[in-house]
Amino acid sequence: MGCVSRADMQKDPEEVAGMFDATAKRYDLLNSLLSGGNDKLWRIHMQRAVRPQPGERILDVAAGTGASAAPMAKAGALVTALDISQGMLEVGRERHPDIEFVHGSAEELPFDDDLFDAVTISFGLRNVQHPRAALSEFYRVLKPQGRLVICEFSQPPVNVVRKGYELYLGTMLPGMAKLASSNPEAYRYLVESIRSWPDQQALSQWIRGAGFTRVAHRNLTMGVVALHRGRKPSEQTGALRLAKHADAGEQDA
Repeated sequence: MGCVSRADMQKDPEEVAGMFDATAKRYDLLNSLLSGGNDKLWRIHMQRAVRPQPGERILDVAAGTGASAAPMAKAGALVTALDISQGMLEVGRERHPDIEFVHGSAEELPFDDDLFDAVTISFGLRNVQHPRAALSEFYRVLKPQGRLVICEFSQPPVNVVRKGYELYLGTMLPGMAKLASSNPEAYRYLVESIRSWPDQQALSQWIRGAGFTRVAHRNLTMGVVALHRGRKPSEQTGALRLAKHADAGEQDA
């Protein structure tokens, strides 16, 4: 397909992939510029939330060029970095030859059930056409007691912060992107996707709806970003829950 300058809010996978193909080489640099360097702090918080252990299998979805996957691999985890953009994967393989990069969709993960100790996704769930389908896929490929960690743009809960952030999104960010990026249209998509993304409570409900337990979130940078966590229940816990539902159904009958 030809180069796509920006996707729309329908988030067609081919258009999203084409948009990121066009920004791959300067993507990390521009992220650092447009976030005022906060992207590095967000990755540190992400790493602490995941707590990667040597030998663990971790899937980093929407991994881009591997900026989030690299620290987990350095900690000794066996990281698989998946992305829908071939351009991102090419840059990632050049920068991190020790990490396995795989082309694929978050909505149809090319992996067996119960395979990974942790699934992570940083600033990528917002770009998925059907995010709740992706959450179900994350649940499927996790081992029982496996960990889910999502870092995503969110909605600042404090009104004055929310207004200031909206001003930044509407004026400063597009202006900076126009000066620094060869594809500023992609950053118009960024603004639109952030504005239309649900708040922390709604995303937490989606995560619970996919079957995860111990769901919690932590606001970063006053709620501009939120770090969401969940666990896939153990097989025993899942069996007990099904038994309780069955008993409740018999009592209601």
